Amino acid sequence: MTWTDKLNGTRDQLRSLNKCIPDTTRAFGGLGKSVKEGGVLEFKTKEFIALGIAVAMRCDSCIVLHVETLIKAGATREEVGDVLAMTIQMGGGPSMMYAAKALECYDELTAE
Repeated sequence: MTWTDKLNGTRDQLRSLNKCIPDTTRAFGGLGKSVKEGGVLEFKTKEFIALGIAVAMRCDSCIVLHVETLIKAGATREEVGDVLAMTIQMGGGPSMMYAAKALECYDELTAE
């Protein structure tokens, strides 16, 4: 499966979940919006943190969503690489394996 397929599948799954439990997904969306718009850190910095957590938690769906958002926010491959290096330092071998996936995702989504 490609990362583009993963992105589309994840969106489909989230749409289905939203239809099933709209109040919960709307509340979660509101939380995300308030966190990303508030505070002192820039949006892109917050997305870098989210990507690091996604890699550490080994969540492919989270990785693809946050990589896509970072691309839209103008993140460079080098910036993503720095985040992945920090994630590997904090998470060891398992994070290294998912960092490789995240970089592959970035490369695929920026090649289109």
